[in-house]
Amino acid sequence: MPRPVDHLHLDPLGGIAGDMFIAAVLDAFPEYGDGVETAMRAAGLPADWQFSCIGHTDGQLTGRRIDIAHDGIGPAQPSGNYAAIVEMLAATGLDQTVRRRALHILELLAQAEAAVHGVPLANVHFHEIADWDSICDVVGAAWLIEALGAPTWSIDPLPRGGGTISTAHGVLPAPAPATVKLLTGFAIRDDGIMGERVTPTGAAIVRALAPGPNLPDGPLTLTAEGTGFGHRILPTPDGRPMSNILRLTAFTRPPSDVGPRSAGRVGVITFEIDDQSPEDLALGLDHLRARRDVLDVCQFAGVGKKGRMVIQIQVICADHAVNPITEACLAQTATLGVRWRLEDRRTLPRETLDRAGLRVKRAHRPGGDLTDKAEADDLARKTADYAGRRRARRAAEGDDDG
Repeated sequence: MPRPVDHLHLDPLGGIAGDMFIAAVLDAFPEYGDGVETAMRAAGLPADWQFSCIGHTDGQLTGRRIDIAHDGIGPAQPSGNYAAIVEMLAATGLDQTVRRRALHILELLAQAEAAVHGVPLANVHFHEIADWDSICDVVGAAWLIEALGAPTWSIDPLPRGGGTISTAHGVLPAPAPATVKLLTGFAIRDDGIMGERVTPTGAAIVRALAPGPNLPDGPLTLTAEGTGFGHRILPTPDGRPMSNILRLTAFTRPPSDVGPRSAGRVGVITFEIDDQSPEDLALGLDHLRARRDVLDVCQFAGVGKKGRMVIQIQVICADHAVNPITEACLAQTATLGVRWRLEDRRTLPRETLDRAGLRVKRAHRPGGDLTDKAEADDLARKTADYAGRRRARRAAEGDDDG
């Protein structure tokens, strides 16, 4: 039985990479180890690649470290082309929510690479993550994020690192340019230790989590902690040892502080329109509604500045899709700016039943009550079919008076 968790905090003492994130979570929640490997295999990890999450110590602290190694002969790597990786993952047996989360992390990374190198998104070619261990870092992180439910996240300032790194694009400054793009807006600290402290994959995971800088308000109970080791040994300027770790701490709210139980977070994007024709706006909103990560689009009439009539738009979307949906709002409407926030939500357990060709949505309400409601589109179709058969029958009987 998965343990409940309401908030997770990351302390990147040594930095963060995809394998460090997975190791830290599995050190705190070892029961998820089998599920992570199953997801990696479902994503295509060949049988001659071995996944292991092993206990590790650097002589100062203990925790876990991830190893993904090739036991076969010769290279067996996937394509480094972003579009090809997306196509590969889309065709796998990954759970839909995990696939969506993994593709979102990859999309964030690809957007950063496209911006840095000045190429279209479809032409992005990954070099440093064009291998199974990096793809599995993304898939494993996505699986764990989904398995943990919908907690809130926070993170301490990230280490800057420094110096240079050797890449397929030549010698680049550390942190890598794509990493800098992904970490824009996050608090950064300089502890004087050089090297690549945050990898592009680690930065994309952090960006996807959208963590805050602090723990949430109110009392919290610390319920678990985990330590994930990286593979580098960090040389400190003064010679003192410092562990290359990412620490994770998990919290729950005390029972006295628990309100309505959250069933996840959603993104809420709002903006106003006062200078777009109704026809053009309706078309743009239909484009937004058609996006798979958009849950609902609502519009309300109001009065804005200078007494102008305005339409207020509210878009509710998956929490991890706020950035691309915000871009879509700016592209599909005449607004010059939007506001967004993340909100907890609670949803009733529900299922869809088939009743004589009608889809009926059944909701399980508190206290054990059930409510059923037929889909309006199905009712309209049934009504139209009935009216058509009735007219045909009357026509066959010679009654054309209606």
